[in-house]
Amino acid sequence: MNEILFFGYNKYPILIKNETNIIIKKPIQFKFENENENENENEKQIKQISSSFFSTIFLFKNGKAIEYLKDSNQNPSKIQIEENIQKVTVGYQNEAILTKEGNVFAKGKDIDPDNPNEFINISSLIEDTNDRIIQDIVSGENSIYLLTSNQNVYGIGSNELGQLGLYSKTLNETEKPILIMKNVSKIFSGIDSKHVFLLNSNQELFGCGYNEYAQLGLGESRKQETKIQKLTKIQNIPKGEIIDIQCGTSHSIMFIENQNQNPKRKLYSCGNYRFNGLDKYKHTNEFTEIKSSLFENDDNILDFSVGNIHTLILTSKEKLIGFGNNNFGQLGTGYTNEQSIPIQIELPKLRFNEDISNYHVLCGYRRSFLYYSHPSFSNLEEDLIKLFERKEFCDISFKTKNGEIIKAHKLILKYRLDQNENQIEKLKEIISKKSIKESNQIFEMIYSNNSKINPKLYLEIKEIINSNEKIEETMKRIYLNENEKDFIIERKEKKYKFPKLILIMRSELYRGMFLSVTEDTSNKVTDYSELSNKSFQIFEYWIYSNQIKEGIEITQQIIDEIKIGIDYFQLNQTNPNLFDLLINKFNNQN
Repeated sequence: MNEILFFGYNKYPILIKNETNIIIKKPIQFKFENENENENENEKQIKQISSSFFSTIFLFKNGKAIEYLKDSNQNPSKIQIEENIQKVTVGYQNEAILTKEGNVFAKGKDIDPDNPNEFINISSLIEDTNDRIIQDIVSGENSIYLLTSNQNVYGIGSNELGQLGLYSKTLNETEKPILIMKNVSKIFSGIDSKHVFLLNSNQELFGCGYNEYAQLGLGESRKQETKIQKLTKIQNIPKGEIIDIQCGTSHSIMFIENQNQNPKRKLYSCGNYRFNGLDKYKHTNEFTEIKSSLFENDDNILDFSVGNIHTLILTSKEKLIGFGNNNFGQLGTGYTNEQSIPIQIELPKLRFNEDISNYHVLCGYRRSFLYYSHPSFSNLEEDLIKLFERKEFCDISFKTKNGEIIKAHKLILKYRLDQNENQIEKLKEIISKKSIKESNQIFEMIYSNNSKINPKLYLEIKEIINSNEKIEETMKRIYLNENEKDFIIERKEKKYKFPKLILIMRSELYRGMFLSVTEDTSNKVTDYSELSNKSFQIFEYWIYSNQIKEGIEITQQIIDEIKIGIDYFQLNQTNPNLFDLLINKFNNQN
């Protein structure tokens, strides 16, 4: 069963064909036409939804996607791209597809007016051939933004209102991506937005584009400027880390996380008073906190989404909150009155899965979705790259050409560089001639065996990398090495050893994996007798590989034993994904 709820405008395209109402005012279950109940689970599990006036795209966990097109009443069609799809994004009249290989395919009237239904590789049109690997994409109303692996942002499409930040009296649109800004960490826009925000590595925020309703948050002095053609720094940003910004047609909403405030996560808004949730009866020219008694201190904001003129928010207590335009039932309230302040929406019991943190909301053009996104289990390569950024776990330093210090993991380098100290010295010599950005890319290559980040750098570094050895095999050698420092679990039958490095990854990057809680200086968990050998072996395999070994039979007794073992240590933060895997496997067996 696909775990999706739908409400709002059911036309252009028609998403639910057996529904007679064009406007669906309350959430109902969405089901694909001709859905096969016996279909492979990975082919049905939703990873992401993106929806606008032009199209609605469903991306599945297996890297495939289907699209419903505005001008077609036919069944959805598969997106014909051979590469594995990582992200989809749609604007008012465009689509963009980001693949695992770092390529971006796009189509629409903004990309090629003569062939609006044909995908073209727009990343290949970037003039700098060393800057064609893309790590993120965002669509505006009639523009597409690309963030490269070198932290540069390119834009393609309309610049009529300055939304590409290319100050020009004549350049109203571009036919190929043009460099907008360097040293960018995140890009933010929206499906029907003619403005954009760019966040640099110093957490400085810049914006440009349409500003008639003060939706750029530039303050009192610039609220009357309709068109901001140059990237302009946004002042008076709320304190904390900017997690996300989403843009509507005439308002913007910022998601801030601040460890020193309660609740830690808050939403701030600016722009059109009708849709920004502030109930001010005038346009707000600076980002201002959205306040409501619905936001309780112990109720975390899990997800939010901004459509063209409405907003939905999902909280950890399974509350769905919304505000803005509701003419097409897109707030799911049961009526079509506009809502200027946050209101709680009656929600059917979420029976699909108990873990609310995996649910997401998506506001499209006059329509909305609430869907369960099956967790994607990261592998050791991804874990290592993430762990690399945790400086408290690093134990060897390198100095770049500019004198910046970059830290790395000696344990990983020991195995990745043929266990040869001379190779580490060669690496230090190479790093000393590189920028910190290039140095980070080099270490990502070393940790992940990823040769696609920067071909020139890879050629320079590949001679010292043990490139024939996969990272999983490297980690297995670490895992089996008797001389490394281990966590030891003693059972009556035998001792089990788990290298600290793996447990750090499995505990710090997941939600409190049980073995990490021990503070015993001997690194021992003294008793785990509640688990049988078979149950423990399942745990052991899962900790190392983050999966359940094929061919192993899962019984209800094993599931119960593992739950008992966790209860035994009173560790209620254990990653629930293990139980999902166990139970799914058990159900499939039976």
